[in-house]
Amino acid sequence: MDEVKVVVAHSERATLRVGDVFLKVDADQARIDVEVEAMSLAPVPTPEVLWREPPVLAIAALPGTTLGRLGGPSTGSSAAWAAAGAAIRKLHEAPLPPLPGRAGRSIVALAAELDDECELLVTNGVLPADLVTRNRQVAEAALRPWTPAFTHGDLQIAHVFVDGDEVTGIIDWSEAGQGDALYDLATFTLGHEEHLDDVVAGYGTDIDLDVIHAWWSLRSLLAVRWLIEHGFDPFAPGCEVDVLRSRM
Repeated sequence: MDEVKVVVAHSERATLRVGDVFLKVDADQARIDVEVEAMSLAPVPTPEVLWREPPVLAIAALPGTTLGRLGGPSTGSSAAWAAAGAAIRKLHEAPLPPLPGRAGRSIVALAAELDDECELLVTNGVLPADLVTRNRQVAEAALRPWTPAFTHGDLQIAHVFVDGDEVTGIIDWSEAGQGDALYDLATFTLGHEEHLDDVVAGYGTDIDLDVIHAWWSLRSLLAVRWLIEHGFDPFAPGCEVDVLRSRM
């Protein structure tokens, strides 16, 4: 009998692996709906959907390995990171999906959420005021008009699989939809700035690096309290708080 491995679990959703099958359990069926539709539309390799029985979605494992994880060592050659950049560009140039995604929040809503979160981080003593203030200033560059693209919305490096220098698949599409392409690129390189040039080279167009840096700060500021409340550690080496410190 295959061992059951808990990949990730918190109060909103959990993912289990049994052999070559991943079982995703999600209390919000709308997220699963988005994931299934996005995988059917995305012009990049995605996992095969084996079956769906709410609240569970079963998908097949992908070949290859991930390029790493936030807070851990990055793996893969420069060519593999560039190949990931090329795959992301292919996604961003695809016909738009029907709905906005995580990367598509309005500038006004995002700025309000960011201001509220910064105040809570300081008031509750989670982070020092100078760290929050500096990163709020950096984050401002992300709050600008952008052209909608087909975005993944949660493009962590742990969600991109490669075999050698070839991308074999991208997982976890529940935040997909229309959004800011640079949000995806920033999420993918968060905590692994040393590979940003490789990704941009593979992506193949001019990128405003100030906006990438801004999204690193913005995403990290919004994530810290959520991570703590859901049993994760944003203070671990190389994770969100270190990303914020790197902007000082």
